[in-house]
Amino acid sequence: MAGPKVVYTKLSQATVNEMCERHEYLWSGQPGGARACFAYTILENLDLSGRDLSDADFSGAVLRGTNFSGATLNSSVFFAADLRQANLAGTSLRRADLRGAIMRGADLTGADLTEADMREGAIAEVDKEKGLTILKHKTQGNDASKANFTGANLSKSKMAGISAQSSDFTDAILLGARMIRANLQGSNFNGANLEGADLSGADLTQTDFSDSVLVGTKMTMAKTEGMKTEGALTAEPVGIDPDDMSQPIAEQIASHMRWCETNGKEGKPSLFDGADLRGLTSLAGKTLTAFHARGATLYGLDLEGAQLQGARLEKADLRMVSLRGADLRGADLTGANLSNADMRDCQFGPLILEANRLLPASMSGAKARYVDFRGADLRQAKANGADFSYSQLDGANVRKALFGGSCFTGSSVAADFVHEVDDCDGAVDLDAA
Repeated sequence: MAGPKVVYTKLSQATVNEMCERHEYLWSGQPGGARACFAYTILENLDLSGRDLSDADFSGAVLRGTNFSGATLNSSVFFAADLRQANLAGTSLRRADLRGAIMRGADLTGADLTEADMREGAIAEVDKEKGLTILKHKTQGNDASKANFTGANLSKSKMAGISAQSSDFTDAILLGARMIRANLQGSNFNGANLEGADLSGADLTQTDFSDSVLVGTKMTMAKTEGMKTEGALTAEPVGIDPDDMSQPIAEQIASHMRWCETNGKEGKPSLFDGADLRGLTSLAGKTLTAFHARGATLYGLDLEGAQLQGARLEKADLRMVSLRGADLRGADLTGANLSNADMRDCQFGPLILEANRLLPASMSGAKARYVDFRGADLRQAKANGADFSYSQLDGANVRKALFGGSCFTGSSVAADFVHEVDDCDGAVDLDAA
């Protein structure tokens, strides 16, 4: 991108507020609206939190320490902008142009960067002596070193050639991301999902992919010296290989459903403890009461609307599963990994047994980070010692549930949460949720 000599303008908070309001007028169709253009301006340490600045232009802007938390910045342009130490936590940057942007030390915790473009880029300006020179913010290229992408959604983002040494991608979603030739030396991808991502030619020296998802991830010609992959999920079978079972999984599922439909007169219950069930793809709407899959791998499985009353899923891998509208009354998910699962509108209350006995559902000790529980029925659920970091619990029915010792870092809960539950003693970060 080439142009005349760049001249920077420093803007006040009042001026920025006025420009933001006019931009929002434009998007809402009100009179007096105008697209916000912050190109080549200085907005250091100003507050733009919660603003809707979709399609705004921040080309070459100096945004060090600027607060964008919770803002909507879809399709906005940050070409060659200086975003060092900026607060972008919880922002929506879908399809944003971040080519050549400097993000060293920026906080993008929980941000949505789906289809964002973070490739290399530079602005050329007229120079009397050299003819053309590259605009620099002290650091050249796209520098995301030591940036915090914890829990960020970077699906289908373009990060070819990005420099992101020692950055934190813990729990980030990088489905189909293109990171070819990226410098990721010493970065942390613990628990991240890189399914279908392309890291060909990348520098992955001393990079930590422990407990991540590396299904279909390309690392052709990548530097992998000292790379850690302990506990990573790949395309290789985990635990019991379905091909080694005496009866095909599909037949066992059909027999289990027949057992449920006939109240045990026909068919028989299945037992999938420790098995890799990813090949099933979908069990949506199936009747699978008393389903046994303790320690099984069900990553990414579609269980929407499934009947799973009394299911035994202790320590199962339920990452990225859809349990929306599923009936999990009385189910045991103790110690399960539910990170990024969809549990909207599911029933996770007690199961009524004979003589009006109640069997509470359990998520005790579960890893339920970034889970959507909106509309879920969690009445009387046992969730002691679980990790609900960055999950959405507002709108869930938590009456008489037990959350003692659980973690709520970055999560959202209803205002009356502590009054509705029976136990939240020792809960971490609940006051800040």
